[in-house]
This record gives sequence, structure tokens and C-alpha cells, in this order.
Amino acid sequence: MNWGKGIIIGMGLFMLFIIFMCVKMFLLPADDYDHHYYEKGLNFDKDYAKEKQVAADKAQPLIWVSGGVVNILFTEQASGTARFVRPSSEALDKTFAIHTQAEKSAILPVGSLAKGRWRIVLEWESGNKNYLYEKEVDL
Repeated sequence: MNWGKGIIIGMGLFMLFIIFMCVKMFLLPADDYDHHYYEKGLNFDKDYAKEKQVAADKAQPLIWVSGGVVNILFTEQASGTARFVRPSSEALDKTFAIHTQAEKSAILPVGSLAKGRWRIVLEWESGNKNYLYEKEVDL
């Protein structure tokens, strides 16, 4: 075999390798990235101010799980939302409305939620101030 045939075979194998890699790349699923990344970045300052307000007013709610309910005790009357976020699956996330009365507590029935680790994101308004608090719990 002479040099010419070796070079042609080498170039042919290299071109087949490149074609194989291109086909393989296009057959892979698309990257799942957060389409709202920039919007979340713009809203970060607002959320940070709400979290800081919780610390400044010492308004951290007391959260405990008993049976099939989650009890939340606020420092003042509150109205807002409680979002249960499942780290392993966004499809299992659930949101509850919160409206406390004079007892300053909310009871959320979570018996229908899957067992395991959940992150509770509380966002509420109390006394014309907005608050945001997150905590992880095991149901």
C-alpha cells in the first residue's frame, strides 16, 4: 500500500467520524433550561427584600407537620400563598391560599401530597408589608 491510499483512507475515516458525531448530536434531546431565567433575575431583588423584611420584623412563622396537615403560626394576621415545591418533580408542586383570622394560624391539608421532602415557600402580606419565607419539611 502506498502513501496516497493511506491518506485517503485516513481522511475518509475522519469524515465518517465527523458525520457520525453530527448525527448523534442532532438526535440528542434539547437542553432543558429555564426560559424565565432573566425575568427571575430581575425579580430577585424584590424577593430578597421580602426575605430581609422577615428577619427585620422577626416575623418568621412557626411551621410543623402533624398527621396529614401542616400547621403554620404567624406573628400577625396574614393573607397570601403557601407553595409546596417538590425538588424532584415540578409537576407535583401545589399552591394553597392562606387567610388567617384572629388566631394567626393556618392549617393546610397535605394528605394528598406525596411523602418525602418538600420545600414550602410562604409569600404573605401582613400589616401592609410583604414577606417571603422558605423552609424544607418532610411529609
